[in-house]
Amino acid sequence: MEIIFGAFGQGILWGIMALGVYITYKVMQFSDLTVDGSFATGGAVASVLITLGINPVISLLVAIVAGLLCGMITGFLHTALKIPPILSGILTMIALYSINLRIQGRANVSLLGEETIFTWAQDKFNLSSNLLNIIIGLIFSVIIITALYWFFGTELGSAIRATGNNEDMVKAQGVNIATMKILGLMISNGLVALAGGLVAQSQGFAAVDMGTGAIVIGLASVVIGEVIFGNRFSFAYRMATVIFGSVIYRLVIAGVLQLGMRSTDLKLFTAIIVALALALPVFKNKIKTLKYSNK
Repeated sequence: MEIIFGAFGQGILWGIMALGVYITYKVMQFSDLTVDGSFATGGAVASVLITLGINPVISLLVAIVAGLLCGMITGFLHTALKIPPILSGILTMIALYSINLRIQGRANVSLLGEETIFTWAQDKFNLSSNLLNIIIGLIFSVIIITALYWFFGTELGSAIRATGNNEDMVKAQGVNIATMKILGLMISNGLVALAGGLVAQSQGFAAVDMGTGAIVIGLASVVIGEVIFGNRFSFAYRMATVIFGSVIYRLVIAGVLQLGMRSTDLKLFTAIIVALALALPVFKNKIKTLKYSNK
């Protein structure tokens, strides 16, 4: 049960990062690889500020601002310099590795003995760390999904969603496509950086490479949630499935580790999961085609 609770809590915290991936991957149709860098940036900024005596909540707000700047850089490279989306994200991600080292001053920043949101809640309510991860993760997830649901229902949010669906149509309406893309990337990476700050506070340290493979984990969460729970109902429901997908992914990983798989094989296992989930619609169509042909 302790392993299940641990995987559940981590799944919710990483699910916030997956929400950022969902915005670029599904809403904007933009393949953004900045995530690996901005996740570590959020963790670096939050951790360093906490070691300097800054309130852990304020450190998360500053981490969000840092994530917004990361997204803005990628957006600028793509819209102003006309660099392809994937390459824009890769360039920002590579640059952020050096920037994160500058922020941290070393490869790892320990939060041992420092007050974080999680240590404060543990002292206040005397709950286990795994249960706190679940509760705090759920609180942040509900607030974020509610805020995103409201924002993407506004005129500005609708313009960002429409940009992802049909750029030419939106451009014909007089909307600045470049601005919409930059805003979408900023929101996405702001969420990713927030998740990085939360994960760093939860695990008690920030590492310069803590975001390695984050984009794959985010995509796995998005795809698993969509395949299992479906892409229907409201926009809020679809965002909630991303959180559920992240939890399921973490539970599967925890189960596989219990069966004896090496931790070094997890990236390979994740890639296989994403590939199978993405290929599932193809398999379904082939099965339907066979059924109709047999009739």
